[in-house]
Amino acid sequence: MSDMTPPVRRALISCFDKSGVAELARELHELDVELVSTGSTAAVLREAGVPVVAVADVTGFPECLDGRVKTLHPRIHAGILADRGDPAHVAELEELDVQAIDLVVVNLYPFEQTVASGAADPEVVEMIDIGGPTMVRAAAKNHGSVGVLVDPDDYPRVLEELRAQGGLGDGLRRELAAKAFQHTAAYDAGVASWFQRDAEWPDQLALALPRVASLRYGENPHQGGALYAYPGARGIASAEQLGGKELSYNNLLDTDAAWAMALDIEEPGVAIIKHTNPAGMAVADDLESAYDLALQGDPISAFGGIVAANVPVDEATARRITDIFTEVVIAPGYEPGALDVLREKKNLRILSMGDTEASREGLLLRSVSGGLLVQDADVGAEPFDEWRVVTAEQPDEAMLADLRFAWIAAKHVKSNAIVLARDRRLVGVGAGQMSRVDSVRLAVERSREGSVGTVLASDAFFPFRDGPDAAAAAGISAIVQPGGSVRDDEVIAAADEHGLVMVFTDRRHFRH
Repeated sequence: MSDMTPPVRRALISCFDKSGVAELARELHELDVELVSTGSTAAVLREAGVPVVAVADVTGFPECLDGRVKTLHPRIHAGILADRGDPAHVAELEELDVQAIDLVVVNLYPFEQTVASGAADPEVVEMIDIGGPTMVRAAAKNHGSVGVLVDPDDYPRVLEELRAQGGLGDGLRRELAAKAFQHTAAYDAGVASWFQRDAEWPDQLALALPRVASLRYGENPHQGGALYAYPGARGIASAEQLGGKELSYNNLLDTDAAWAMALDIEEPGVAIIKHTNPAGMAVADDLESAYDLALQGDPISAFGGIVAANVPVDEATARRITDIFTEVVIAPGYEPGALDVLREKKNLRILSMGDTEASREGLLLRSVSGGLLVQDADVGAEPFDEWRVVTAEQPDEAMLADLRFAWIAAKHVKSNAIVLARDRRLVGVGAGQMSRVDSVRLAVERSREGSVGTVLASDAFFPFRDGPDAAAAAGISAIVQPGGSVRDDEVIAAADEHGLVMVFTDRRHFRH
């Protein structure tokens, strides 16, 4: 054993998650490590035939208050916090007749799991661990002398090092200390978020997100990238991958956009996404037909795109998807035959969400230099019954259905956004232009001269009449837009002049 490696002679074990703890304790005992433990953990160790000293025997004070007070005692915390390299600390331990604790093995009450179970507030409060985080933080602070274990996955490597040198090296102790502070920080963030759950915008946003994947790179090869997930949340970050290559940063962004679009479609539908904008979107009586109609929207841009379906994918649709190069397909699930077909494409990433309820709520975070912008996600049912027809021309039911479809599609297009639709399928998209009239012209151009008789949706108001003028010149029959411009009267007059239907939603859907 190196002179720089403090020996492990005494360990304190107190775990809610007892995975592997009996095996760990047995091997520590065989290494002549004295074991101190609390109530239920001590019982598990004794049942496994491992000698253990009860915490109450160390402190001389019984566990009390239904177990709320067990380890909160100087004989425990002095043993953890004493700096073995400080002669005064060592002398004080001897004077107080306190034995040092060299290894702390602790994991915490399952607070977030209890919250997720829908438990009542008193039960949730009981899962706020006090003694556990205190011991973990004390051991991590004193990592120069003490090892701390919060993750059962780390048990084997700690035992390996103990067998090799009788103690834990400085590098491993520092690594374990960092993990311990991450553990308690995440735990406290979860507790703080629960207490602030009814606050619209808390004074401090508590975030502790575990990394679920390291990515090959970010948007470009010279940028690093990783995926972090909200604990317990259901979304793209927790999707089950059933086949294909690893997901890239850009795959994840595009797939998130595609899935959000699919969630907004009520009938069996398909969205085809390229660079977070729709290359196609359609609904039909069956999924194969919906895919074919979506593909007609922009079959060139669909090459290398992301396909999202809002119902399980059947074998016929799977065969159509594999007719062209597709990066990712995502759906609530897949029929067995469909999976077999999709898996024939070795590089095609296949994601299953399990249902269509994920990702419907929550906060949307976006980084800016030096901080985060936070807003409510743009989700929820559209108030179609509040729409206002502001022109002399009135829409029939078929036109209204197309206008509603186009409006939903426009919500998922980068601003300034214009979409053209017919028979509840996308015909043309104008995305991300600096002027709205240019977006109209681009959507008409992308429709490949198929704009006559279509309806148009605009994600925000028309500031001038030039947009409706361009729409009328292209043969568009109806427009849905938020309204709210100082020139609304001028824009409505232009629509009436051209015989267009115009509907105001009084709600916009910017997407930057």
